[in-house]
Amino acid sequence: MSDRPVMLVTGGSRGIGAATAIKAAKAGYDLVVNYAGNAEAADQVVKACETAGAKAIAVQADVATQAGNETLFAAADAAFGRLDVVITNAGRTGLAGPFADADPEDIAKTVELNVTGALLTAREGARRMMTSRGGSGGHIVNLSSAAVWIGSPGEFVWYATSKGAIDVMTLGLSKELAAEGIRVNAVAPGLIDTDIHASAGKPDRVEKMSGLIPMGRGGSADEVADTIMYLVSDQASYVTGTILKVAGGR
Repeated sequence: MSDRPVMLVTGGSRGIGAATAIKAAKAGYDLVVNYAGNAEAADQVVKACETAGAKAIAVQADVATQAGNETLFAAADAAFGRLDVVITNAGRTGLAGPFADADPEDIAKTVELNVTGALLTAREGARRMMTSRGGSGGHIVNLSSAAVWIGSPGEFVWYATSKGAIDVMTLGLSKELAAEGIRVNAVAPGLIDTDIHASAGKPDRVEKMSGLIPMGRGGSADEVADTIMYLVSDQASYVTGTILKVAGGR
């Protein structure tokens, strides 16, 4: 069993997930870095974590499915024998555009990963961390979005809808798991400079929309990761059921 606390990050090969994994390694965690398809990027994150003094593994798994989550958590169990933090970061927007023209398959894949996947990942994590089941408690941090209070009209209403579900999940789980020693919170990033915008077909989205942000700029993955690290720290010991905005005042 690892002597260091262990954090599992889904979608950990890029963006906010990668930044969180590396910061966690520097803070004394060992890491399970989940990725969907980009093994090279995941390996780079693992190497960065190892450089920071952590033990880290990369695990390919489709966390939108129960089978994928079982693969992921079995690898974590085998490598570390403990689990302290789960970050449900894996997500997608689908191609941006009017709702009436959206591809039904794109909508379904977004909901499956962003909602079903997060629920299944949190479930597997909770089963291992619950004190009534032999765990030592821990933390779950979910990735919500500023899209929840904006609605993302003309871009990806289905994505905003999926992240609204994350807020409800966070509130419900925080109450259900509080007596099990597990704090459950979420961060809601605004316009953050990652490649998720390019995946949506709008690589210059942050630059074009920065005028809508009171602080006048997009945020960075590191800024979101810092907020996640606060939520899993002792400084947030009485914080659960919170959706913390990281959106520059938007």
